[in-house]
Amino acid sequence: MNTTVTPLMSQFVTHDVKHFIVSKPAGFSIVPGQGLELAINRPGLIEQGRPFTPTSLAADRVLEFTIKGYADHADGVTRLLHQLEPGAELLMSEPFGTISYQGPGVFIAGGAGITPFLAILRDLAQRDELERQTLIFSNKSPRDVICEKELRHLLGERCRLLCTGVEAPGYAHRRVDRAYLQETVTDFDQRFYVCGPPPFMDAVNAALTELGATSESLVFER
Repeated sequence: MNTTVTPLMSQFVTHDVKHFIVSKPAGFSIVPGQGLELAINRPGLIEQGRPFTPTSLAADRVLEFTIKGYADHADGVTRLLHQLEPGAELLMSEPFGTISYQGPGVFIAGGAGITPFLAILRDLAQRDELERQTLIFSNKSPRDVICEKELRHLLGERCRLLCTGVEAPGYAHRRVDRAYLQETVTDFDQRFYVCGPPPFMDAVNAALTELGATSESLVFER
């Protein structure tokens, strides 16, 4: 951790996800999709950095983070971030990570795994390069979908939302498994960007490989 930044505002975007607007250090730059570590600048918490992905655009004068708070982690960093008081300070690391845009493809996200793709898709929208992109986004229920209106607006019919826990109009009541991918994806020679909980990524990457995707075409945090 080597830079101090200040939270400027926060607001809920779902029942358990908040947008945080944070001051941006002079000269800071990051590739869309990369992450960094944030820690609360408070005794006992300084060493508890956690990885997050900025969801703002490179040209923005502030940084935006979209962070899910986990209620079952009583002393967890995300829960404490959701409870930050005015005047708090955060410590921020240098950017890192292997997720970056490498050409048109299919973005496959589970839950909060959408965050690196928000940065990439917003950047592509600004450059008018969304035409050949598809999003497959899995959540437990409609109320868990982060930035749903924005994603539907950006991608139209190429925004495919799945809910594993409930049936609801406008959402496929499916899991992102081999059968779903075989039905939905017509070209396994393109790029596949995968992000979500480790079991989700392992299962999706295995299914894609079985269906013909090469390891070089899979973009995920290694």
